[in-house]
Amino acid sequence: MPETPHAPAGALILVVDDERKNRQLIEVLLGADGYRVQCATSGEEALAMIAAEPPDLVLLDVMMPGVDGYRIATKLKGDPVTTHIPVVMVSALDDRNSRTHALNVGAAEFITKPVNQATLKSVVRTLLGR
Repeated sequence: MPETPHAPAGALILVVDDERKNRQLIEVLLGADGYRVQCATSGEEALAMIAAEPPDLVLLDVMMPGVDGYRIATKLKGDPVTTHIPVVMVSALDDRNSRTHALNVGAAEFITKPVNQATLKSVVRTLLGR
């Protein structure tokens, strides 16, 4: 894939969300900017994918069945192999406690749903240092 002004070829983003439409929307938005996007439907699947090929950034839904986003972020930030990977929590929760909890478990950013395209792209570019 050719390099774009927004993303160098090869930047890998993992989108973790149990809702198909949310995954598809983010995949289309970021794919159009030249990012490689992989999707996971659960926390367990995300952990397996991260172990197999660590992404450059994780976009992580908070509310998922099984292992929720907070627990996944805590695990990633507690592991020396994955602690450097920026985590962005993406959630329909829009209260101060949810945002504070996300930041306390190591999230670099907290974006509310429905996702604002400009905000998402700006956060991703900033966190990837591009």
